[in-house]
Amino acid sequence: MITCTFENGNVASPGIRHITTSNIIIKDNKVLFVLRQKVANKIMLEEGKWGLPGGFFDRDESLTEAVKREVMEETGWEIDDLVLFRINDNPNRPKEDRQNVDFIFIAKAINRTGSHDDEVREVKWFPLDSLPPMDQIAFDHGEDLELYLKHLKSPMTLPILG
Repeated sequence: MITCTFENGNVASPGIRHITTSNIIIKDNKVLFVLRQKVANKIMLEEGKWGLPGGFFDRDESLTEAVKREVMEETGWEIDDLVLFRINDNPNRPKEDRQNVDFIFIAKAINRTGSHDDEVREVKWFPLDSLPPMDQIAFDHGEDLELYLKHLKSPMTLPILG
């Protein structure tokens, strides 16, 4: 049985799949990563690994609002030109404890107006041809980036499902 415990300690009904967003933020042929860190009283999977900025939707929040809020909270960057890249609904996603359905967007970084929150140790731009090693990338974000690089070479119909 799946139990779902959120970062604030609340537990949801078993078996429910949650909605998240992960975001491929691009600027000058580089992608924006966050280095995840442990936070008191929060569950932080994949601590110490690089991940795409993103997270859970807030109640009564639209998809676009969630994407922009999560990127701002985790990186301090404003974004624009959102394109839905992939919907990852794999029920066996690796390193997951909540069986999330992830909406992955591509977006352009516009302006840095803030700083990162306490879930992030560092924000760093990586050139698309020099990404961190796969074993240092959180969850299945490395798979998302591999698909993105394939898409740049040979465009696919978007969004990619699965």
